[in-house]
Amino acid sequence: MNPEVLVFNARIRTMDPANPQAEWVLLRDGRVAIIGDGTPPAAANRIDAGGRLLLPGFQDAHVHLLSGGTDLATAAQLYALGSVAELQTTLAAHAALHPGLAMVTGSGWQAGLFGDENLTAAVIDAVVPDRPAIIYDSSYHNACLNTAAMRMTGLAPGTADPVNGHFVTDARGCPTGMLHEDAIAWALRRLPCLSHADHLAGLRAGMAHANRHGITGIIDPRVTDHEAHVYGTLARQDALTLWVAGAALVKESDSPAGAVARLTAMRAAHPGPEFHIHSAKFFMDGVFENRTAAMLTAYADRGDNCAPMFTEEQTAALMTALDAARFQIHVHVIGDAATRRALNGLQAARAANGPWPSLPQLAHLQVTDPGDYPRLAALGVMANIQPLWARYDPVVPDIALDMIGDARLGEVYAFRKMLDAGAQYCLSSDWPVSTLNPFEIIETAVTRQARRVDNPKEPFIPGQAMTVAECVHGYTIGAAAACWRSGHTGQLRPGFSADLIILDRDILACQPQEISETEVLLTLFRGQVVHRHHRFDG
Repeated sequence: MNPEVLVFNARIRTMDPANPQAEWVLLRDGRVAIIGDGTPPAAANRIDAGGRLLLPGFQDAHVHLLSGGTDLATAAQLYALGSVAELQTTLAAHAALHPGLAMVTGSGWQAGLFGDENLTAAVIDAVVPDRPAIIYDSSYHNACLNTAAMRMTGLAPGTADPVNGHFVTDARGCPTGMLHEDAIAWALRRLPCLSHADHLAGLRAGMAHANRHGITGIIDPRVTDHEAHVYGTLARQDALTLWVAGAALVKESDSPAGAVARLTAMRAAHPGPEFHIHSAKFFMDGVFENRTAAMLTAYADRGDNCAPMFTEEQTAALMTALDAARFQIHVHVIGDAATRRALNGLQAARAANGPWPSLPQLAHLQVTDPGDYPRLAALGVMANIQPLWARYDPVVPDIALDMIGDARLGEVYAFRKMLDAGAQYCLSSDWPVSTLNPFEIIETAVTRQARRVDNPKEPFIPGQAMTVAECVHGYTIGAAAACWRSGHTGQLRPGFSADLIILDRDILACQPQEISETEVLLTLFRGQVVHRHHRFDG
């Protein structure tokens, strides 16, 4: 049994419309017992919030927590590097620090600075010649192997591209080491794996990172048997420090019956509540950075295009079958053709099965055709958005904008249009593709700019900005709904889980450019402290 805890002297925003503000909350057995104003009751364990803002714990409804945490624990961090020389220096240091790893990994190189033309096996060979190595870009849709890794996988001239994947080759037809999309999965099946202990350590690192930023619940949007096994291990040990929902991966090779059978078995094995499989994940397209985003009309720069990864017939059949089996549908959509294909599939499922409150998720929505904004609300679809990307990066060129073109610029990350059309929404990060810090993300949603310490450029389509209150809703009530946890999380009210955060400033009142500087002083999950800032003495 969790001890009784009183949190008092707080400015509580409960997110409960019936009781929106309070000054203290009594927690008992991991749940909210009483919440009120005025003189608080007696309690053996007391936390003085110091008059600070207290909110329900935030939930990130699209975050690769296990893979991101594993990268924190095992991979070279390449996110901030601007040159091949810097990348090589960082990789060399990481390889020297981890001589026992069977494979060297790195994560986060920026596609605006590195790519097919300047990142090859030879670049990695110069510093890691003796072990296989793979380094991922920040989107994880591209990766590069060294020569040792190519030999181990059997990648050679004439190796056929896998479905929805591509091996980059030079003018002689020899693989350069660069992989696009499902070519990465092809390679990983032939390369050394980390141990179960490595992945457990990575999950613990990811949870600590999330808790430090006030996150007490997530959706991992790409779960296979491997991820389910790792999350399930800690769930059985009662060692998770946040709620986890999983979106089980569906591939274009799946039949409807096969997908339903596999996902049903996963759901039965992990029924929750700490970790549950509740949705089916589709990658409907790729990313602009490797020209696999699916658009309704040709790319503006070269006149080429890319089709969605699932046909119209596959999409309708798979979504209808999985919806009938009562799985939420969770779809990666970057280009407007991918969004259109997903919406058509969801419409077919609704027509066959009738409406029910599944809240299907369309994640990313980088470019949306104007005709599809009202369809989000009409089909009960939730816009699962990552506002951090809705800005001009001060350093890394956004090569996607040239592909999208000026004529479609107004439909890029057009969050205000989605909300005004009545779409339900939640906020998320897609970490480790980008930061999971919700306060940097909220600031960008409001300002449509990078942080002031990063020398921001002009606002990116400022008319599509959101308010701070909308963002807090997106991280609490909206995200809880997306995770199918509205009945016990997302608000602070009697009977709900005692998940709460205390902040060092009032993000609802401070200047927007200060929001990203917010520190979480205390995070409680089910009434237990899972993060305490060294400056918090309450």
